[in-house]
Amino acid sequence: MLIPQTKNVFASLFMMVVVSAAAMAEVLPIRETPIPQTTNGVPHVQIGVDAVPELSEALLAHVSELAGVDLGATRVSLPGAVGFQLQDDVALAHPEVIVGGREFAHLHPDGSLHASLDQDLARSAIQSGWAVAHPWSTEREGWEGFVMIFTPTNRDELDVVIWLVEQSYEFVTGRQLRR
Repeated sequence: MLIPQTKNVFASLFMMVVVSAAAMAEVLPIRETPIPQTTNGVPHVQIGVDAVPELSEALLAHVSELAGVDLGATRVSLPGAVGFQLQDDVALAHPEVIVGGREFAHLHPDGSLHASLDQDLARSAIQSGWAVAHPWSTEREGWEGFVMIFTPTNRDELDVVIWLVEQSYEFVTGRQLRR
């Protein structure tokens, strides 16, 4: 049994983590490049946007280093998309947000991604110009945070996109990444 003072420390630490995630969502920088147009249905793609190959490669290299993640052909998206697959031994904190298999996100050939985020962070990403809600986000309970994250056009944008993918990983798995 924890003594009352210890309970308060744990409660305080828990609140700091929760508040920190919420605070980060509120301070997400405004994306400065134009917001791409997207299709309204499935396949859900950007219109007239090309990937920056070096940025896509850097993103994939980063994601490949996440614990328990394998990169491979997507199970749910367009040909040529790369799925971010969680290994079988990785517990899912939010299995309801997985679209297919154990794929928590995928990178399209145009450099955009589909990922599931916490609802508040998804709302912030949309309001800040980093994402748009997926057309299916209102079709199934738990998918309210399912978004398309737009193609990064420079290193600064890539840093934000990487952070959003890390947040998706943390949301889906319940694991905290070490930074």
